Order: sequence, then structure tokens, then C-alpha cells
Amino acid sequence: MKITNGIDSTGSIERPAANQAAGTRAKPAASAASGSDTIRISDLSTQLAALENRVSTETSFDASRVDEIKQAMREGRFKVNAEVVADKLLASVRELLRKPS
Repeated sequence: MKITNGIDSTGSIERPAANQAAGTRAKPAASAASGSDTIRISDLSTQLAALENRVSTETSFDASRVDEIKQAMREGRFKVNAEVVADKLLASVRELLRKPS
């Protein structure tokens, strides 16, 4: 059984039928070529998947830097600069307050 996110092999997005309510599953359609079932999911799930991919790309991190920090913590060399932490926290709060809801 193959479950896709609404994008077919050509890269086109399969749209649910007009009379089908958003968020409901389409009836599985048998594929004669492979003998498998295909399920189409709503446009919202495609949008969520795209958002998830974008967020995971934006939140990538440097694993070697994380390992360095872990080692420094184990060895007692890691120092926290409370002033820098406070400044960055305040800047983050200011940015959140400026964004419209």
C-alpha cells in the first residue's frame, strides 16, 4: 500500500474532488500497474508537510559544536554568561511583542 502526500510521480498535486469535504479521505483507488492502493490526502496536509520541511531546514544545528559544549560541561569548563543570556532573552521577547498576532 502506498500513501502519498498528494503529489504524483510527475510532481503534480492531486486535488480532492469538489464534492469531497476538506480533511476527509478519498476512497482508495487501485493501481493496475503495481497492484497497490493509493490514498489522497487533503491540501492542508501538503501545506503542513511543506512547513515542516521548511522549519527543519531553518532549525539545523552544528552537531560538532554541540559535542564541544557537552565535553566542556563534563569537564567543568563551560561558563554561562548570565548577562548575555538575559540580553538575548529580552531581545527575543521584544521581537515577539512587535509581531502582530
